[in-house]
Amino acid sequence: MILVTGASGALGGLIVKALAGHDVIAGTRGEWAGPGPSRRVDFDDPASLPAAFEGVSTLVFVSAGYAEDDVVFARHKAVADAAARAGVRHVIYTSLTGSASSMSIALAHRYTEKVLAGAPFAVTVLRNALYAELLAGLAAPALESGVLPGPLRDGRVPLVAREDLAEAAARVAVDPAPHAGRVYELDGVEELGLEDLAALLPGLRDGESLGALRESLAGFPGYQSGHTVSIFAAISGGLVTRGESDLPELLGREPRPVRPVVAAALGS
Repeated sequence: MILVTGASGALGGLIVKALAGHDVIAGTRGEWAGPGPSRRVDFDDPASLPAAFEGVSTLVFVSAGYAEDDVVFARHKAVADAAARAGVRHVIYTSLTGSASSMSIALAHRYTEKVLAGAPFAVTVLRNALYAELLAGLAAPALESGVLPGPLRDGRVPLVAREDLAEAAARVAVDPAPHAGRVYELDGVEELGLEDLAALLPGLRDGESLGALRESLAGFPGYQSGHTVSIFAAISGGLVTRGESDLPELLGREPRPVRPVVAAALGS
């Protein structure tokens, strides 16, 4: 039996969809609107996790961010502990690619990898690249203003379609044993930058500064504004560089082109 956490989210939902026809359960904190069985999985309620993981042989552990790092640390440690107690045999964790390690969002992922390395079950780490859909989300305010909220400068970022990452996770989950102990770098094989966005949004101008970006995010939760500034800082500083990618190997094909994904997300 396979259980996918975060099934109501974009990545988790796509993984469940990719596993159609297999013995899969959708794990979600709220109501499950998709097909197939579901279980309540609330990372903020550790007492709910042992029952959720009962009888599960393979756990697809979709990371649960959207909080301060210490909160994410506690959530992910609770998942690892509950999986061990429930006798889960294999955990597949959706982490973050090494090319994005300069970003603050990497901290919780590296912590979780460390926790899982000491667990009594087999582990496969999928270090996902930044989603093409994420770049579109960062650029979305420019649809009205014509200006990016933060600077990209000459930086470029390797991106992957979220659907490809879901397919890769599903392929591992169906037959996890050959992937035990592996850390896969699912880096993007295609890089995009300011000029690519400008081709989709004619007249687009780069963001002014990181300081101006931080001021514009004053009403957002601290972790959200901090991570957003960190992403723009890493890209604009040229710190996000494409590395070797294991994604074609897991997919058995070349990844989808990302420009159409960004264009569709922007409505271009």
